[in-house]
Amino acid sequence: MKGNKAGPAMENHVTQISRDDLEELREAFNKIDIDNSGYVSDFELQELFREASFSLPGYKVREIAEIFVSGDKNKDEKISFEEFVSIYQELKSKEFSETFKKTVTRRDGIRSFGGTSGVSSEGTQHSYSDEEKVAFVNWINKSLAKDPDCQHLVPINPDDESLFRSVRDGILLCKMINLSQPDTVDERVINTKKLTTFKMTENLVLALNSASAIGCTVVNIDAHDLMAGKPHLVLGLLWQVIKVGLFADIEISRNEALMSLLKDGETLDHLMSLSPEELLLRWVNYHLSNAGTQTIRNFSEDIKDSRAYFYLLDQITSHEEHQHRMIFKIDMSGLNERDLERRAELMLQQAARIDCRQFVSPHDVTSGNSKLNMAFVANLYNTYPALQKAPSSDADAPHIQSETREEKTFRNWINSLGVNPYVNHLYHDLCDGLVILQLYEKVNVPVNWKSVNNAPYPALGANMKMLENCNYAVKLGRDVAHFSLVGVGGENLNEGSQVHTLALVWQLMRRYTVLVLSDLGDGEKAGDQIILNWVNTTLSQKRKDTQISSFKDKLISTSLPVIDLIDAIAPGTVKWDMVKRGEKGVLRDADKLDNAKYAVSLARKIGARVYALPDDLVEVNPKMVLTVFACLMGHGLKKVNR
Repeated sequence: MKGNKAGPAMENHVTQISRDDLEELREAFNKIDIDNSGYVSDFELQELFREASFSLPGYKVREIAEIFVSGDKNKDEKISFEEFVSIYQELKSKEFSETFKKTVTRRDGIRSFGGTSGVSSEGTQHSYSDEEKVAFVNWINKSLAKDPDCQHLVPINPDDESLFRSVRDGILLCKMINLSQPDTVDERVINTKKLTTFKMTENLVLALNSASAIGCTVVNIDAHDLMAGKPHLVLGLLWQVIKVGLFADIEISRNEALMSLLKDGETLDHLMSLSPEELLLRWVNYHLSNAGTQTIRNFSEDIKDSRAYFYLLDQITSHEEHQHRMIFKIDMSGLNERDLERRAELMLQQAARIDCRQFVSPHDVTSGNSKLNMAFVANLYNTYPALQKAPSSDADAPHIQSETREEKTFRNWINSLGVNPYVNHLYHDLCDGLVILQLYEKVNVPVNWKSVNNAPYPALGANMKMLENCNYAVKLGRDVAHFSLVGVGGENLNEGSQVHTLALVWQLMRRYTVLVLSDLGDGEKAGDQIILNWVNTTLSQKRKDTQISSFKDKLISTSLPVIDLIDAIAPGTVKWDMVKRGEKGVLRDADKLDNAKYAVSLARKIGARVYALPDDLVEVNPKMVLTVFACLMGHGLKKVNR
């Protein structure tokens, strides 16, 4: 976290706030920080105050934002949680009202909508960034230009609010999710014709549940918000989806040539623990060092003069990996241009020659828009990584273990709940105990945060503080959640032990999955047998012949019990001509996978937040199979109780 950036008007913390208030402020902050960046924009302040039950008229919030920006030494117009708490404390002080500036100057690039008076009809004023809207529109137009199902949507006009209308039928969102994570949505399930409000809502529910399954936080967004085209929610969701795709391959198991970025004396484990953002920065600096020019520390202040970009483009296009392609020499003469905006335009013209002029305008470069510049660089990496794997014998080559399907499912589930920080590596990012403790709260296990050592830790004694958190996490699991944690100790979590971490995370996910059954009146008795009995009873009542003996039943590999159950609780949803039954009930492996993809997307379409993957059904992974049936049971019982 950055230090306090607020100006003089925000330095004297007059009012102390309680631990309970602090937790409520954190919850409010996380609701607005929907991309889990750890920051909110200054123009989201009013929505943040509303979530914190501290309603202020719009003009006062704008005045506060102006004071904040004027004292913001980093000029990034981003507000961390600590800074928000500081502002909140000042607001609680009577003296604060006297510090308001009397004049307010509206900043460029921020559009407002909703109420424009002191208090709007919703008690809030939302704003959004024009730059982000334009960047996302251009990316969508390029990505979906040839998609036959999107011809009624693209090209979207970047100069008006067409983007917010274009998401209302759900098709565009489903397509963008598949662009980021191929095959997440079975496109046979998307409604594309005769789009009634009901069918569009189904698409939006499918999109939201699919976005959740790839690790996007959608807990504060519903289909009605998207159908209404609420700009801040649309942009927040689109950024999460786009970011998942941009960062998917910035990982050593996807490109072992990233080992070239190892520094002298550094272990491979450390390199593998870096986030995609950190790896991306290191990739840029690797090429800048090879060019003999100054490296950068960020994607905001340090790239404003375009120098780093010119040298980066020159390095990646002249790399021998690309010599078989028609790559040309970058024109570096733009570095002599004194006007920075004109220089940025000349640089982007060079990027356009390799089809990489995406996400940023010259102004986005010169203003140091970190989000869009990071996207620009990620796209460059994905197109021209320009790294060579170091030659070595098979005996010397380190073993790079890629993320398993189970690990990825758990990680996506964790991130979809909006934990902070975002989890990039399941074991490393859980070893301080903080994410696990946040998960306990998500499954209704109370956490005494006074007993928790919160990050960031000082270098001295940091591991001891993390170990204390892990010990507390294990104690909560055993004593409060009544998890089976035989042989699991805090040191196992702290060391990143895969077996022990998975054992705890699975039980947290299982509790989360069946929690909805508890809410619907089944209480603690919602065990495996209760779910199994409900599945078979529901199938029998609808005259389905697909009964299962357990969550290991081989019949589940066909996905027919899942599809039949979906038809039982949501009649008319299944298109039976899409379902493969095989000759004499025997299905080929390809047909099983086809059915599984259809079943998972159908479940999400009717409203079940399924995290399992099609392969989990085909291989009959009992853990994930349980979650599928439990989610369907929860959805079925909700319908009955309405």
